[in-house]
Amino acid sequence: MNLPNRLTILRIVLVPVIVLVYLFPYASFGIEPAVFRIDTVSLSAVNIAVLVIYIIAAITDSLDGRIARKRNLVTTFGKFADPIADKMLTTTMFLLFVSRGLIPVVPVIIMIMRDTIVDGCRMVAAGNGKVVAAGMMGKLKTVLQMITIALILVNNLPFELMGIPFSEIMLWFAAFVSMASGLQYFNQMKEDILESR
Repeated sequence: MNLPNRLTILRIVLVPVIVLVYLFPYASFGIEPAVFRIDTVSLSAVNIAVLVIYIIAAITDSLDGRIARKRNLVTTFGKFADPIADKMLTTTMFLLFVSRGLIPVVPVIIMIMRDTIVDGCRMVAAGNGKVVAAGMMGKLKTVLQMITIALILVNNLPFELMGIPFSEIMLWFAAFVSMASGLQYFNQMKEDILESR
C-alpha cells in the first residue's frame, strides 16, 4: 500500500479516536479535564486535544492527494477512500457538536443530504463510465467546513471576545456553499441521472 493510501487510512482511523476523546465520560472515572480561560471564554483541554487530532487528520487530507498526484500514485482505492475519509471526518465532527447542542441541526442536515445526493449522482455517472472530479465549489465547501469545525472547537475565539458569532456564520455559509456545489454536481451529471431507457 502506497503512502497516500496510508495517509487516507490514518484519517479514517483518527475519526473514532476523536469520538472517544470528545465523548469519553471523564467524570465517571474521576477525571476532571483542565479548563483554560481567555477573558470571558472557557476552553476545555478536551477540545484542545480534539483540535490537535483534527488538525493532524486535516493535514493528511491535504497531503495524500498532493503526494499521489506528484508521484503518480493515484489508485482506485485512493479515489474511493479519500472522499469517504473526508466526509467521515467532517460529518462526525458536526454530529458531535449537534449532540452537545453547540450548533443547530438544520445546516448539518443540509450538508449530509448534499453529500448523499452527490454520492448517488457519482454512482450513476460511474455506471456510465464517467468520473466526475471535485469542482472548485466542492473544494471550497470542504475548506469552509474545516475552518468552521476548528472555530467551534476553540469556542469561536478570537471572535467571541468581540461578540461576533463568526463560527455560526461560517456554519451557515458552509451549508449554503455545500448546497450550491451539490447543484453544480447535479447539473454536470443530469444527463446521466435523468436519462430514461
